[in-house]
Amino acid sequence: MRLEFDAELWIWEARPDDAWTFVSLPVDASDEIRDLTGGQRRGFGAVRVEVRIGTSIWRTSIFPDAKRGAYVLPVKKAVRKAQKLGAGDTARVAVEVLIG
Repeated sequence: MRLEFDAELWIWEARPDDAWTFVSLPVDASDEIRDLTGGQRRGFGAVRVEVRIGTSIWRTSIFPDAKRGAYVLPVKKAVRKAQKLGAGDTARVAVEVLIG
């Protein structure tokens, strides 16, 4: 499964330094990912993904966030720096779920 969406970068409230910056996946896409991955999730309900923002491509995990009702994606500092992004900015995000 592959999806593209625009999302605003936000900082995790529990760690208010800029090292913990995320985007939220769309709720409907998060529901599809939950259905698709069924019993194949890792610790904390994590799902392995490959991500592209601008020219940056990397592999990481997305995590379910009950408060938002969606998966959230951590955006590494190196990616934010390379793409000139900060909290409050909107980025075009491509996510591919890696199964298996």
